[in-house]
Amino acid sequence: MSDSTDELSDARLAASLDGDFHSRYAEVNGIRLHYVIGGAGEPLVLLPGWPETWWEYRKVMPALATRYRVIVVDIRGMGGSDKPDSGFEKKSMAGDVRELVRRLGYEKVDIAGHGIGAMIAFSYAAVHPEATRRLAVLNTTHIDESYYEFPMLPRPGDPPPHRWWLAFQQVQELPVQLLTGRARLIIDYMFGLSLVDPDAITPFDRDVYARAYSPAEAIRASQGWFQAYQQDIEDFLGYDKISVPMLGLAYGPFFDYMKQVLPGQGTDVRMAEIEGTRNYLVEEQPEAVVREFFAFFT
Repeated sequence: MSDSTDELSDARLAASLDGDFHSRYAEVNGIRLHYVIGGAGEPLVLLPGWPETWWEYRKVMPALATRYRVIVVDIRGMGGSDKPDSGFEKKSMAGDVRELVRRLGYEKVDIAGHGIGAMIAFSYAAVHPEATRRLAVLNTTHIDESYYEFPMLPRPGDPPPHRWWLAFQQVQELPVQLLTGRARLIIDYMFGLSLVDPDAITPFDRDVYARAYSPAEAIRASQGWFQAYQQDIEDFLGYDKISVPMLGLAYGPFFDYMKQVLPGQGTDVRMAEIEGTRNYLVEEQPEAVVREFFAFFT
């Protein structure tokens, strides 16, 4: 089925958004990256999290495009981007984004990320401060040694969530065998765990994500993001403090956590709490995210 007739294709999805968005590809660091670009103004790079794709930002892209040249990237291993066997360290993936930025003719960008994308955005600002104007991290700090303390078995009364999927992603082969063609199961589970409003991510949206994650190569590649965590921790321990302005967006208990740790990771840190959401704040509270982005990036 061609992109012109496939309603779930990146080209059709991009064209459905206000802001003159287009689906594009670029060769960077030996792989092909997919990105969606639109709007006019200073460049703003957006990086998605798991189990989503660039489509995570669909609700905020049209508004952001009124002020920025919005560039939403399917990171290495995600969606329409290549799914190689290696290179999933967040520092390396930040290098992918840096090369894409150069290919697009920019030397310095604003950058924001959620989940895995937040770790890459953080690494981008840490490794390439000369190429970073401002950094926003959404509901996720860069992985650090505290991840080693997550319990395999939660004690009675331990607050949720129990992050069992971090260990699951470390297992070789079995996740591919279980999830090939059935990624919708874990997608619905993750959204059910963290959405305040289940309707914020519709069945159509979930079909978009399930299509992206159901092939065996997509499951294997997404596992690579988690299996690189040990190296990511070592890289993080070697980073200097973020020297550009940094914004943390989060909700409730994780807002409190980010408010505690982020000031120690940057020299100019501000925080904003997004109400009425948990993890998927871009999709549940897009107007609040746009408002905070305008206040911070402008």
